[in-house]
Amino acid sequence: IVRRILLFFLMTCPSPTPSFWTHLQSPCCQKHSVLHSGGPPVAGAFKERPTKPTAFRKFYERGDFPIALEHDTRGNKIAWKVEIEKLDYHHYLPLFFDGLCEMTFPYEFFARQGIHDMLEHGGNKILPVIPQLIIPIKNALNLRNRQVICITLKVLQHLVVSADMVGEALVPYYRQILPILNIFKNMNVNSGDGIDYSQQKRENIGDLIQETLEAFERYGGEDAYINIKYMVPTYQSCLLN
Repeated sequence: IVRRILLFFLMTCPSPTPSFWTHLQSPCCQKHSVLHSGGPPVAGAFKERPTKPTAFRKFYERGDFPIALEHDTRGNKIAWKVEIEKLDYHHYLPLFFDGLCEMTFPYEFFARQGIHDMLEHGGNKILPVIPQLIIPIKNALNLRNRQVICITLKVLQHLVVSADMVGEALVPYYRQILPILNIFKNMNVNSGDGIDYSQQKRENIGDLIQETLEAFERYGGEDAYINIKYMVPTYQSCLLN
């Protein structure tokens, strides 16, 4: 009975036409089959993410920051209307870090310069604010914008040396900060015999990531290296050499 059913099926089913096989070989059909077979999707790890309106821009446009733009022979700088040491760091520093995502003037200038000014004068006010800075740092890195990553890495290097214990306070947050660094760690510009001007301007992502990880290890205490190594397996200690 089974043989008769199979024979009937083979006799009645139409044979595949040439156009059928052509369709199977088309990129569209192959992509569809990969998606439904559980194959790997397109990576997109380096793809830039869209920016969103920041709280920093909102507060700046409302005039809530005690800052103004000042011009001198060296270029633009921030004119603070109050002494930086007297600022409420719990309120202002996370807002300025939120501005790391900005890429248009004057917001990006005020945010980045304001961060460096506050880290320079913050002293013991910086350490208690560290938990509030992690999400803005993560958001900036997750944009995967090369310029924003470079600026954020320089800020992180300044942050770990800004006050005592800050480097150690960052260790529990490596799982949120380091994944993007692991992705971009080997992105160095190969210019052959030419001059890599990005290195002169300290805008080479791979080099900046290496510098940042080394700063984390130097100032992060005894648990820093093992936690860095867990998130960035290719990292080699700068203290054990």
